[in-house]
Amino acid sequence: MDESHLSAANPDWNPVLKPLALAAAGKTGADIERLIREARQKARREKRPLTYNDIQEALTAGQADMSPALIWRIAVHEAGHALAWIAFDIATVQTVTVGNGSGGFVESDIRTDVVQTEEWLNKMIACALAGRSAEKLIFGDCVLGSGGSEQSDLARATRLATDAEANLGFGQAQPLLYRSMDAQPSILSLDRQLAQHVHARLEAGEALATKLLSQHRSALLALATRLAHAKTLDGGEVRSLLALEMNVVTPGSKGPAP
Repeated sequence: MDESHLSAANPDWNPVLKPLALAAAGKTGADIERLIREARQKARREKRPLTYNDIQEALTAGQADMSPALIWRIAVHEAGHALAWIAFDIATVQTVTVGNGSGGFVESDIRTDVVQTEEWLNKMIACALAGRSAEKLIFGDCVLGSGGSEQSDLARATRLATDAEANLGFGQAQPLLYRSMDAQPSILSLDRQLAQHVHARLEAGEALATKLLSQHRSALLALATRLAHAKTLDGGEVRSLLALEMNVVTPGSKGPAP
């Protein structure tokens, strides 16, 4: 998933502009600039001014190219991430979307007011793997999008697990020995024992994510269903839905219905 700094859930958004902000979630500034430029050029060719609908269509065009089955698959994946971030109280979810250039996207702000222990780090790994775990729970398998790039879920989870074992003092072997990842980018290839320990930590993170999602399977499906229909949800909607489905008060939500 791509990173984004767009906070579409900001309560100060103008209601007219909020749908556009949500549609832009997950896209880079360069992506948005290109899409708006193309929409403006199209309007000029048709000898008319640029309209709101032109911009909205440009920002959501990629969603029309996805089959319902693919949208549902991605919705389950992203719902898994969002539920884990919120249930573990690791981050504040800002937007969740399907159908953008990266397939799907969860924008979240990591909480900085918590004690970052080994348990916290393991939950971070679980959150990174929660999309993959959600797919395996619901479909029995997962698509290749969880890996394949340095920005992928597997890459991020592996970096966290490697840091835990190699330089944060949580390693199963020689925990006091600091090994720089910058100096040794291929350390996992060179150190078989370290690779085994990192993979064991990844397996534990996946098991933690699967346990959480299994306990809240109905909430996962409810969120995925809503996301597949709406394509983009802001954080407030996500928290409120999960609060209702999980019958708990999630951070930032208004709580379950009486």
